[in-house]
Amino acid sequence: MRPAIILSALLAAASAAHAATPLQPSQLGLVINDDEPNSVELGEYYRAARGIPEANIVHVRIPNKPRKLGAEQFARLKAEIDEKLGPQVQAVLMVWTAPYAVECNGITAAYTLGFDPTQCANTCAPGKQTAYFNSDTGLPWTERRMRLSMLLPTESVEEGKALIDRGKAAGFRVPAAGAYYLVTSEQARNSRAEFFPKSGAIPQRKLTIHTLREDVLEGKRDVMIYQTGKAKVDKLETLQFLPGALADHLTSLGGDLLGNGQMSSLRWLEAGATASYGTVSEPCNFWQKFPSPAVLLRHYLGGASAIEAYWRSVAWPAQGVFIGEPLAAPYKR
Repeated sequence: MRPAIILSALLAAASAAHAATPLQPSQLGLVINDDEPNSVELGEYYRAARGIPEANIVHVRIPNKPRKLGAEQFARLKAEIDEKLGPQVQAVLMVWTAPYAVECNGITAAYTLGFDPTQCANTCAPGKQTAYFNSDTGLPWTERRMRLSMLLPTESVEEGKALIDRGKAAGFRVPAAGAYYLVTSEQARNSRAEFFPKSGAIPQRKLTIHTLREDVLEGKRDVMIYQTGKAKVDKLETLQFLPGALADHLTSLGGDLLGNGQMSSLRWLEAGATASYGTVSEPCNFWQKFPSPAVLLRHYLGGASAIEAYWRSVAWPAQGVFIGEPLAAPYKR
């Protein structure tokens, strides 16, 4: 995608994006950690809310909620999950917050693409581009032997159920919405700003794009997309995120979900977003290691689900972790 995408090109791309039905409940595997009560409760809630077939549900045991797994431990977990999934399953939702890393890899990247030990030799080195980046692949497992994956956080059962409800509500009607892109004073975190679309309206989707030179967004009540570059994003409590909203910040350790350093991507979900993304190890500020704004918007407006749009938007996702409700699709056809 070229810098400063103009609206007519973006809309044409969205209209031309993969027009098939977005990911369906019958194509989603649900992985529950029986050693975590919140995972069991939220897994059942999600199964009922989305009508996930019993054949797609996998039970595993991961004691003590480790934040990071070793490569061998993860390989055993992945093999256990994979052997229980049928060929119809195109994506997987892991119902837990932790573990969220496999050494330096995000657990969702390690599951979908395989663990990448070379990235851990130098986490600031360029990554490997996934064939799914900006693609119109409709059946990633069938066509590319990739099962997309996402985490459904379980730190709070109440917040987890609210997240599931927001995802399910997305798509019942198309709201008047805003997509907000902030060029901030933190220059090192503006590496993807050249890919922000220009401000203006996309009336066919009832969406208005706002590309701003601001450090913070405050008081907006129509947020469908919010992408920025900050170590900590303030004023989230003043915003109203619409069902299906996607939000993320370019910073080093947003994917360190339970860490005490930079802002965790969990804060976006707690504020009302439906899905987010962050990196679990120092990636340096390659834009390719973060969601590309125009690519994400193209696929989401084209009708893709949250998990499909987010996965298509990250060129080098090895260090990243995708979190939220995967089936949200506010612009589905």
